[in-house]
Amino acid sequence: MKRLMLVAALLFTTTAVNAQQRVHVDGYTRSNGTYVPPHNRTAPDTTRNDNWSTRGNTNPDTGVNGTKPRDEDSRYRGYNPYKPR
Repeated sequence: MKRLMLVAALLFTTTAVNAQQRVHVDGYTRSNGTYVPPHNRTAPDTTRNDNWSTRGNTNPDTGVNGTKPRDEDSRYRGYNPYKPR
């Protein structure tokens, strides 16, 4: 019984953490007329390392592995996409 409770607690905790990292985006039409269907994305923050499109991560909806460089990549050192220029 204790084992079952532990497994249930771990499953709930993992689901809660994943739900916080996932943000739903409603479908919309761009200014050029292109329709973007509804989708999920990672919650915004100051790093790209936890984005699904970053190397080492996998999109849980599509199973596609990320290809974009991590923040530690020397080619992008000092780059912050959220810092105003």
